[in-house]
Amino acid sequence: MALAVTASLVAAPAASATTSPCDTKPIQTALKALESVGAGIAVTVQSPSCGVWNGGVGLADRRTGRKVVGNEHSRIGSDTKTWTATVVLQLVGEGKIKLDDTVDHYLPGLIRTKRYDGRKITIRQLLQHTSGLPDYLDAPFWDDEEAHRWDHIEPLQTVQQALPLPKPDRAPSGFAYANTNYNLAGLIVTKVTGRSIGTEINQRIIKRLGLRETSWPGDQTTIPKPDLRSYVKQSGTLVDKTEWNTSEADASGELISTGADATAFWTALMTGKLLAPAQLAEMKQTILDDYGKDYGLGIEGYRPAPGLVAWGHSGSMASGHKFRNAVTDDGQRAVTLLIGTDAFNSDEVESVIGNLIRDLR
Repeated sequence: MALAVTASLVAAPAASATTSPCDTKPIQTALKALESVGAGIAVTVQSPSCGVWNGGVGLADRRTGRKVVGNEHSRIGSDTKTWTATVVLQLVGEGKIKLDDTVDHYLPGLIRTKRYDGRKITIRQLLQHTSGLPDYLDAPFWDDEEAHRWDHIEPLQTVQQALPLPKPDRAPSGFAYANTNYNLAGLIVTKVTGRSIGTEINQRIIKRLGLRETSWPGDQTTIPKPDLRSYVKQSGTLVDKTEWNTSEADASGELISTGADATAFWTALMTGKLLAPAQLAEMKQTILDDYGKDYGLGIEGYRPAPGLVAWGHSGSMASGHKFRNAVTDDGQRAVTLLIGTDAFNSDEVESVIGNLIRDLR
Protein backbone atom coordinates (compact mmCIF):
# COMPACT_ATOMS: atom_id res chain seq x y z
CA MET A 1 0.00 0.00 0.00
CA ALA A 2 2.86 2.37 0.75
CA LEU A 3 4.14 1.98 -2.81
CA ALA A 4 0.70 2.52 -4.29
CA VAL A 5 0.08 5.65 -2.27
CA THR A 6 3.48 7.13 -3.05
CA ALA A 7 3.08 6.46 -6.76
CA SER A 8 -0.24 8.27 -6.79
CA LEU A 9 1.05 11.51 -5.36
CA VAL A 10 0.70 14.41 -7.77
CA ALA A 11 2.92 17.48 -7.78
CA ALA A 12 4.59 16.53 -4.53
CA PRO A 13 7.32 19.01 -3.73
CA ALA A 14 10.88 17.76 -3.47
CA ALA A 15 12.31 17.54 0.02
CA SER A 16 14.62 20.40 0.94
CA ALA A 17 16.07 22.07 3.99
CA THR A 18 12.73 23.82 4.52
CA THR A 19 10.31 21.15 3.26
CA SER A 20 9.73 17.89 5.07
CA PRO A 21 9.52 14.73 2.96
CA CYS A 22 6.04 13.39 2.35
CA ASP A 23 4.88 11.00 5.07
CA THR A 24 2.20 8.77 3.55
CA LYS A 25 1.41 6.89 6.76
CA PRO A 26 -1.61 9.06 7.67
CA ILE A 27 -3.05 8.48 4.19
CA GLN A 28 -2.46 4.72 4.42
CA THR A 29 -4.12 4.62 7.86
CA ALA A 30 -7.12 6.55 6.55
CA LEU A 31 -7.54 4.28 3.52
CA LYS A 32 -7.43 1.18 5.67
CA ALA A 33 -10.12 2.62 7.95
CA LEU A 34 -12.29 3.67 4.99
CA GLU A 35 -12.12 0.17 3.50
CA SER A 36 -14.21 -1.05 6.44
CA VAL A 37 -16.97 1.49 5.66
CA GLY A 38 -18.16 -0.71 2.81
CA ALA A 39 -18.72 2.04 0.23
CA GLY A 40 -17.09 3.35 -2.91
CA ILE A 41 -15.20 6.43 -1.69
CA ALA A 42 -13.06 8.77 -3.78
CA VAL A 43 -10.40 10.46 -1.64
CA THR A 44 -8.40 13.62 -2.34
CA VAL A 45 -5.71 14.80 0.05
CA GLN A 46 -3.59 17.96 -0.12
CA SER A 47 -0.71 19.05 2.11
CA PRO A 48 2.51 21.11 1.79
CA SER A 49 4.79 18.07 1.88
CA CYS A 50 2.70 15.67 -0.15
CA GLY A 51 1.12 17.96 -2.73
CA VAL A 52 -2.18 16.58 -4.07
CA TRP A 53 -3.08 12.90 -3.89
CA ASN A 54 -6.13 11.24 -5.47
CA GLY A 55 -7.17 7.69 -4.69
CA GLY A 56 -9.96 5.75 -3.09
CA VAL A 57 -11.45 2.54 -1.80
CA GLY A 58 -14.26 0.26 -2.91
CA LEU A 59 -16.20 0.13 -6.15
CA ALA A 60 -17.27 3.08 -8.26
CA ASP A 61 -19.70 0.78 -10.09
CA ARG A 62 -21.01 -2.35 -8.38
CA ARG A 63 -22.46 -3.77 -11.62
CA THR A 64 -19.23 -3.72 -13.60
CA GLY A 65 -16.80 -4.06 -10.71
CA ARG A 66 -15.03 -0.81 -11.65
CA LYS A 67 -12.86 0.31 -8.75
CA VAL A 68 -12.61 3.83 -7.36
CA VAL A 69 -9.36 5.47 -8.46
CA GLY A 70 -9.98 9.04 -7.28
CA ASN A 71 -10.87 10.94 -10.47
CA GLU A 72 -14.60 10.18 -10.40
CA HIS A 73 -17.32 12.81 -10.80
CA SER A 74 -20.03 12.97 -8.16
CA ARG A 75 -22.87 15.15 -6.95
CA ILE A 76 -21.57 17.24 -4.05
CA GLY A 77 -24.99 18.22 -2.67
CA SER A 78 -25.05 20.90 -0.01
CA ASP A 79 -21.38 21.69 -0.43
CA THR A 80 -22.87 23.82 -3.22
CA LYS A 81 -24.05 26.17 -0.46
CA THR A 82 -20.48 27.31 0.14
CA TRP A 83 -20.06 28.13 -3.56
CA THR A 84 -23.35 30.08 -3.46
CA ALA A 85 -22.32 31.93 -0.30
CA THR A 86 -19.02 32.80 -1.97
CA VAL A 87 -20.83 34.40 -4.92
CA VAL A 88 -23.12 36.36 -2.58
CA LEU A 89 -20.13 37.60 -0.57
CA GLN A 90 -18.30 38.58 -3.77
CA LEU A 91 -21.35 40.69 -4.64
CA VAL A 92 -21.22 42.16 -1.13
CA GLY A 93 -17.60 43.11 -1.74
CA GLU A 94 -18.65 44.77 -5.01
CA GLY A 95 -21.32 46.81 -3.21
CA LYS A 96 -24.18 45.10 -5.09
CA ILE A 97 -25.63 43.28 -2.06
CA LYS A 98 -25.65 44.17 1.62
CA LEU A 99 -25.70 41.32 4.14
CA ASP A 100 -28.13 43.13 6.40
CA ASP A 101 -30.54 44.16 3.66
CA THR A 102 -33.82 42.26 3.69
CA VAL A 103 -35.10 39.67 1.28
CA ASP A 104 -37.98 42.02 0.52
CA HIS A 105 -35.52 44.70 -0.60
CA TYR A 106 -34.51 42.46 -3.51
CA LEU A 107 -37.65 40.34 -3.98
CA PRO A 108 -40.51 42.59 -2.86
CA GLY A 109 -43.66 40.80 -1.81
CA LEU A 110 -42.33 37.27 -2.36
CA ILE A 111 -42.22 36.32 1.33
CA ARG A 112 -45.37 37.75 2.88
CA THR A 113 -47.52 35.29 4.84
CA LYS A 114 -48.93 35.10 8.36
CA ARG A 115 -45.85 33.17 9.49
CA TYR A 116 -43.08 34.61 7.32
CA ASP A 117 -42.21 38.15 6.32
CA GLY A 118 -39.41 38.95 3.89
CA ARG A 119 -39.21 42.46 5.37
CA LYS A 120 -37.79 40.89 8.54
CA ILE A 121 -35.39 38.37 6.99
CA THR A 122 -31.88 39.44 5.99
CA ILE A 123 -29.39 38.04 3.49
CA ARG A 124 -27.08 37.19 6.38
CA GLN A 125 -29.85 35.13 7.97
CA LEU A 126 -30.39 33.20 4.75
CA LEU A 127 -26.69 32.28 4.53
CA GLN A 128 -26.51 31.32 8.21
CA HIS A 129 -29.86 29.48 8.38
CA THR A 130 -31.28 31.86 10.99
CA SER A 131 -34.16 33.16 8.84
CA GLY A 132 -36.71 30.91 10.55
CA LEU A 133 -37.93 29.65 7.19
CA PRO A 134 -38.81 25.95 6.89
CA ASP A 135 -37.09 23.52 4.54
CA TYR A 136 -39.06 23.02 1.34
CA LEU A 137 -38.13 19.32 1.45
CA ASP A 138 -40.54 19.02 4.40
CA ALA A 139 -43.46 19.85 2.11
CA PRO A 140 -45.89 16.97 1.31
CA PHE A 141 -44.77 17.24 -2.33
CA TRP A 142 -41.47 15.63 -1.29
CA ASP A 143 -42.87 12.75 0.77
CA ASP A 144 -41.94 10.56 -2.18
CA GLU A 145 -38.80 12.14 -3.64
CA GLU A 146 -38.44 9.45 -6.27
CA ALA A 147 -41.83 10.36 -7.71
CA HIS A 148 -40.19 13.60 -8.86
CA ARG A 149 -36.88 12.06 -9.89
CA TRP A 150 -37.16 13.19 -13.53
CA ASP A 151 -39.02 16.50 -12.97
CA HIS A 152 -37.72 19.94 -13.81
CA ILE A 153 -38.46 22.14 -10.81
CA GLU A 154 -37.72 25.86 -10.60
CA PRO A 155 -36.16 27.30 -7.42
CA LEU A 156 -39.09 29.69 -7.05
CA GLN A 157 -41.39 26.67 -6.86
CA THR A 158 -39.38 25.27 -3.93
CA VAL A 159 -39.73 28.56 -2.04
CA GLN A 160 -43.47 28.53 -2.66
CA GLN A 161 -43.63 24.95 -1.35
CA ALA A 162 -42.01 26.05 1.92
CA LEU A 163 -44.21 29.03 2.75
CA PRO A 164 -47.36 27.12 3.85
CA LEU A 165 -45.31 24.98 6.28
CA PRO A 166 -45.23 25.60 10.05
CA LYS A 167 -42.23 27.27 11.63
CA PRO A 168 -39.32 24.86 12.17
CA ASP A 169 -37.76 24.01 15.51
CA ARG A 170 -34.76 26.26 16.05
CA ALA A 171 -31.56 26.00 18.07
CA PRO A 172 -31.03 28.62 20.83
CA SER A 173 -28.91 30.54 18.32
CA GLY A 174 -31.89 30.73 15.96
CA PHE A 175 -30.35 28.18 13.60
CA ALA A 176 -32.69 25.95 11.59
CA TYR A 177 -31.16 24.34 8.51
CA ALA A 178 -33.31 24.91 5.44
CA ASN A 179 -32.48 24.47 1.77
CA THR A 180 -35.10 27.15 1.14
CA ASN A 181 -32.64 29.76 2.41
CA TYR A 182 -30.13 29.06 -0.32
CA ASN A 183 -32.59 28.76 -3.17
CA LEU A 184 -33.81 32.18 -2.07
CA ALA A 185 -30.23 33.47 -2.03
CA GLY A 186 -29.86 32.16 -5.59
CA LEU A 187 -32.97 34.06 -6.65
CA ILE A 188 -31.52 37.24 -5.14
CA VAL A 189 -28.28 36.75 -7.07
CA THR A 190 -30.34 36.45 -10.25
CA LYS A 191 -32.28 39.62 -9.42
CA VAL A 192 -29.06 41.56 -8.79
CA THR A 193 -26.97 40.26 -11.69
CA GLY A 194 -29.56 39.28 -14.26
CA ARG A 195 -27.98 35.83 -14.46
CA SER A 196 -28.74 32.53 -12.74
CA ILE A 197 -26.75 31.41 -9.73
CA GLY A 198 -25.41 28.53 -11.84
CA THR A 199 -24.07 30.99 -14.41
CA GLU A 200 -22.53 33.18 -11.70
CA ILE A 201 -20.82 30.20 -10.05
CA ASN A 202 -19.51 29.15 -13.43
CA GLN A 203 -18.13 32.60 -14.28
CA ARG A 204 -16.91 33.67 -10.85
CA ILE A 205 -15.52 30.40 -9.52
CA ILE A 206 -15.34 27.50 -11.97
CA LYS A 207 -13.77 29.39 -14.90
CA ARG A 208 -11.73 31.65 -12.65
CA LEU A 209 -10.06 28.66 -10.98
CA GLY A 210 -9.91 26.52 -14.11
CA LEU A 211 -12.05 23.76 -12.64
CA ARG A 212 -12.64 21.71 -15.76
CA GLU A 213 -14.37 18.81 -14.00
CA THR A 214 -17.02 20.85 -12.18
CA SER A 215 -20.42 21.50 -13.75
CA TRP A 216 -23.94 22.77 -13.15
CA PRO A 217 -26.15 19.98 -14.55
CA GLY A 218 -29.51 21.73 -14.93
CA ASP A 219 -31.87 19.06 -16.24
CA GLN A 220 -29.09 16.66 -17.17
CA THR A 221 -29.73 13.46 -15.24
CA THR A 222 -26.39 11.75 -15.86
CA ILE A 223 -22.95 12.43 -14.37
CA PRO A 224 -19.84 12.93 -16.55
CA LYS A 225 -17.56 9.91 -16.90
CA PRO A 226 -15.86 8.49 -15.00
CA ASP A 227 -18.75 8.62 -12.56
CA LEU A 228 -19.13 7.53 -8.98
CA ARG A 229 -22.33 5.48 -9.08
CA SER A 230 -24.60 6.07 -6.11
CA TYR A 231 -26.64 3.53 -4.19
CA VAL A 232 -29.66 3.93 -1.93
CA LYS A 233 -30.65 1.22 0.51
CA GLN A 234 -34.15 -0.07 -0.21
CA SER A 235 -35.61 -3.10 1.57
CA GLY A 236 -32.13 -4.10 2.65
CA THR A 237 -30.68 -3.90 -0.87
CA LEU A 238 -28.45 -1.22 -2.39
CA VAL A 239 -30.14 0.12 -5.54
CA ASP A 240 -28.39 2.28 -8.15
CA LYS A 241 -30.04 5.73 -8.22
CA THR A 242 -27.27 7.66 -9.94
CA GLU A 243 -29.41 9.24 -12.67
CA TRP A 244 -31.53 12.05 -11.23
CA ASN A 245 -32.82 15.49 -12.23
CA THR A 246 -31.52 17.71 -9.43
CA SER A 247 -32.81 21.04 -10.78
CA GLU A 248 -34.82 21.63 -7.60
CA ALA A 249 -31.61 21.67 -5.54
CA ASP A 250 -30.36 24.74 -7.43
CA ALA A 251 -28.27 27.06 -5.21
CA SER A 252 -28.66 24.72 -2.24
CA GLY A 253 -27.14 21.61 -3.80
CA GLU A 254 -26.90 21.18 -7.58
CA LEU A 255 -23.18 21.05 -8.38
CA ILE A 256 -21.25 18.07 -9.77
CA SER A 257 -17.51 17.95 -9.17
CA THR A 258 -14.48 15.79 -8.46
CA GLY A 259 -12.43 15.54 -5.30
CA ALA A 260 -9.56 17.45 -6.90
CA ASP A 261 -11.77 20.32 -8.13
CA ALA A 262 -13.67 20.60 -4.85
CA THR A 263 -10.35 20.67 -2.98
CA ALA A 264 -9.03 23.38 -5.31
CA PHE A 265 -12.13 25.48 -4.61
CA TRP A 266 -11.84 25.12 -0.85
CA THR A 267 -8.12 25.86 -0.71
CA ALA A 268 -8.61 28.91 -2.95
CA LEU A 269 -11.40 30.08 -0.66
CA MET A 270 -9.40 29.67 2.54
CA THR A 271 -6.28 31.33 1.08
CA GLY A 272 -8.13 34.48 0.03
CA LYS A 273 -8.20 33.90 -3.72
CA LEU A 274 -11.98 34.22 -3.99
CA LEU A 275 -12.98 36.65 -1.24
CA ALA A 276 -11.50 39.86 0.12
CA PRO A 277 -10.37 39.65 3.78
CA ALA A 278 -13.47 41.44 5.07
CA GLN A 279 -15.87 39.05 3.33
CA LEU A 280 -13.88 35.95 4.30
CA ALA A 281 -13.97 37.15 7.90
CA GLU A 282 -17.76 37.52 7.67
CA MET A 283 -18.02 33.99 6.30
CA LYS A 284 -16.09 32.64 9.30
CA GLN A 285 -18.27 34.36 11.92
CA THR A 286 -20.04 31.34 13.41
CA ILE A 287 -22.98 30.45 15.61
CA LEU A 288 -23.88 27.09 17.09
CA ASP A 289 -26.12 24.94 14.92
CA ASP A 290 -28.67 22.40 16.18
CA TYR A 291 -25.86 19.88 16.78
CA GLY A 292 -23.84 22.34 18.85
CA LYS A 293 -21.30 22.78 16.06
CA ASP A 294 -20.05 25.96 14.40
CA TYR A 295 -21.81 27.31 11.32
CA GLY A 296 -20.77 30.46 9.49
CA LEU A 297 -22.08 31.90 6.24
CA GLY A 298 -22.29 28.72 4.19
CA ILE A 299 -19.45 26.92 5.98
CA GLU A 300 -19.24 24.42 8.81
CA GLY A 301 -16.48 24.81 11.39
CA TYR A 302 -14.62 21.79 12.80
CA ARG A 303 -12.13 21.37 15.66
CA PRO A 304 -10.52 17.99 14.95
CA ALA A 305 -7.75 18.53 17.52
CA PRO A 306 -6.84 21.07 20.21
CA GLY A 307 -5.75 24.28 18.54
CA LEU A 308 -6.68 23.05 15.05
CA VAL A 309 -9.48 24.83 13.18
CA ALA A 310 -10.86 23.42 9.96
CA TRP A 311 -13.76 24.24 7.64
CA GLY A 312 -15.95 22.39 5.18
CA HIS A 313 -19.55 21.64 4.27
CA SER A 314 -21.16 18.23 4.07
CA GLY A 315 -23.44 17.25 1.20
CA SER A 316 -26.20 14.72 0.63
CA MET A 317 -28.46 13.92 -2.31
CA ALA A 318 -31.57 11.80 -2.79
CA SER A 319 -29.58 9.88 -5.41
CA GLY A 320 -27.42 8.52 -2.59
CA HIS A 321 -24.33 10.65 -3.21
CA LYS A 322 -22.62 12.02 -0.11
CA PHE A 323 -19.84 14.58 0.32
CA ARG A 324 -17.53 15.21 3.28
CA ASN A 325 -14.51 17.49 3.54
CA ALA A 326 -12.24 19.47 5.83
CA VAL A 327 -9.70 22.21 5.09
CA THR A 328 -7.44 23.86 7.65
CA ASP A 329 -8.01 27.52 8.37
CA ASP A 330 -4.86 28.48 6.45
CA GLY A 331 -5.89 26.37 3.45
CA GLN A 332 -2.68 24.32 3.54
CA ARG A 333 -4.14 20.91 4.35
CA ALA A 334 -7.31 19.43 2.92
CA VAL A 335 -9.26 16.17 2.84
CA THR A 336 -12.19 15.58 0.47
CA LEU A 337 -14.37 12.46 0.29
CA LEU A 338 -16.96 11.61 -2.38
CA ILE A 339 -19.12 8.74 -1.12
CA GLY A 340 -21.29 6.62 -3.39
CA THR A 341 -24.02 5.49 -1.01
CA ASP A 342 -26.34 6.71 1.74
CA ALA A 343 -25.67 3.53 3.73
CA PHE A 344 -22.50 4.06 5.77
CA ASN A 345 -21.36 4.93 9.27
CA SER A 346 -21.13 8.73 9.21
CA ASP A 347 -19.42 9.00 12.61
CA GLU A 348 -16.70 6.61 11.45
CA VAL A 349 -16.07 8.61 8.29
CA GLU A 350 -15.93 11.90 10.18
CA SER A 351 -13.44 10.37 12.60
CA VAL A 352 -11.21 9.32 9.69
CA ILE A 353 -11.34 12.83 8.20
CA GLY A 354 -10.56 14.43 11.55
CA ASN A 355 -7.57 12.16 12.18
CA LEU A 356 -6.23 12.64 8.66
CA ILE A 357 -6.50 16.44 8.61
CA ARG A 358 -4.79 16.44 12.01
CA ASP A 359 -1.89 14.20 10.96
CA LEU A 360 -1.18 15.48 7.44
CA ARG A 361 2.02 17.44 6.96
